[in-house]
Amino acid sequence: MNIIQAIKENKIYGIIREDNTDKAIEIANAYIKGGIKVIEINSTIDAIKEVAKNEDVYVAQGGVITSSQALDGIEAGAKLLVSPILQMNLVKLSSGHKIPLMLTATTPNEAYTAWKARVPVIKIYPIKDLGGATYIEELLRPMKFLNVMPTGSIKISDIKEYLKKGATAVGLGHALYHNKTTDEIVESAKMAVLEAKSAD
Repeated sequence: MNIIQAIKENKIYGIIREDNTDKAIEIANAYIKGGIKVIEINSTIDAIKEVAKNEDVYVAQGGVITSSQALDGIEAGAKLLVSPILQMNLVKLSSGHKIPLMLTATTPNEAYTAWKARVPVIKIYPIKDLGGATYIEELLRPMKFLNVMPTGSIKISDIKEYLKKGATAVGLGHALYHNKTTDEIVESAKMAVLEAKSAD
């Protein structure tokens, strides 16, 4: 299985935005213990390197804007490059290195542009400000062929609704780990995984 298949199958995409390497690794390990298989790390390359050692876990490098960031992530073992914007300059690089790329879109036009560039899953952010699950439904109505993953202030209790409205997967970060102990993060991850499964 590759990382895109894992995203589609598991439907929960755990995001970590944490500058401290040890803290990022600790959160990632709690995610893994809770059953999350795909993890985006927006922090240090060392954290990516460490988490990528886990079998059956797929690590994505988040926050990629430049080619040098992308190359560092690939070298560290990232299986997916994720840009927080519609950074088309990365398309050629990801294709050349045979590493999939996830771009971020806000408007239908941006989402379609990403799809035309063969981006396999498009991140839709900031979903809460765009209108939540209803926005996903509206976006997909004329473009059912898009694979979209909403992110941005999503609660665990919202997962099922997003999936029912057509989201390929749901990206969560703060809702899983912010102000939580390691054990609480594990429980949050378990709850998120169960919510996704119950949407089938």
